[in-house]
Amino acid sequence: MFRFDCLSRLLICCCLTIAGNPCDYHSLSALYFSKSKLNSLFIELIAPGLGTFHPSEDSKQENWLGTMSKMSKRTLIASTVIGAFVLGSSAVSADTLKDLHSEEAIIHVAAVKSQEKINNLYEQSQELLAEYRQVVDETENLKVYNDYVATLVADQQRGIDSLQRQIDQIDETKRGIVPLLFRMIDSLEKFIDLDVPIKLTERKERIERLRDIMGNSNVTVSERFRQVIEAYQIELDYGSKIAAYQGKLNYQGTDITVDFFNLGRTVLVALSLDQQNAWIWDNTAREWEALGDEYLESTISAVRMARKQLPANLVKLPIRAAE
Repeated sequence: MFRFDCLSRLLICCCLTIAGNPCDYHSLSALYFSKSKLNSLFIELIAPGLGTFHPSEDSKQENWLGTMSKMSKRTLIASTVIGAFVLGSSAVSADTLKDLHSEEAIIHVAAVKSQEKINNLYEQSQELLAEYRQVVDETENLKVYNDYVATLVADQQRGIDSLQRQIDQIDETKRGIVPLLFRMIDSLEKFIDLDVPIKLTERKERIERLRDIMGNSNVTVSERFRQVIEAYQIELDYGSKIAAYQGKLNYQGTDITVDFFNLGRTVLVALSLDQQNAWIWDNTAREWEALGDEYLESTISAVRMARKQLPANLVKLPIRAAE
């Protein structure tokens, strides 16, 4: 389709007017011509004149002049149409090329903006993906930590439940623990009376102190229990330690100040302060027996080793075999 500018439309109006088809200029303001319309117009205006321009010898002069006049008119119309077509075509070509460049520039700008939007969206998607992965990792870590804390909470709850049960049973426990402590003190006293008399005075004083604690209202049940257990621990240590201490023994009705030496509960001997006499305890007979002179040096060495005055070494002492 061809759209003509002002000059082309004016020429076409002139052509149509000359051809006997007058028209309004303004009615051609939006006139469009296709290639087929232009061809038909050309044939209609020019071809008839060209086809009849064959004068014969028999033709009259006036007919020839009329024919020439008609041909001249149609030639003028054809020239006008061709000129209008050329001017319109050149104007259309220039305007079309300019419009194409403008549209191409607009499309290019739009493409740049679209690419920028695509880049921005891609960067945002990458940031969101990284943030999503970080959130997933944190979620997994929090899940593991929450499971661990839940285990700790469950264990603490079990401890709380156990303590609550003990608290609920504290009165019953007190009623049961006090008789047990009395029985433990009585048993410990009997054991001391039957045991080797190692630090006998100190051990008996400890028993009396425990009995006083049991009758003291200011001492809690837990403290009484602790004191009794401590007395049992001290008695246990007597059977595994080497010790030397000073005290008195009664030998044949006479009190003698001596140095005692005990090798656990295996042997208990006594040495006079002048280191001239030695005795050994016979737990079966529950009495002291005098040692021979052959054990005197060994007894002196044993006492000095217990006091760390000599390095540890073998000593010769009489020890009863187990029955």
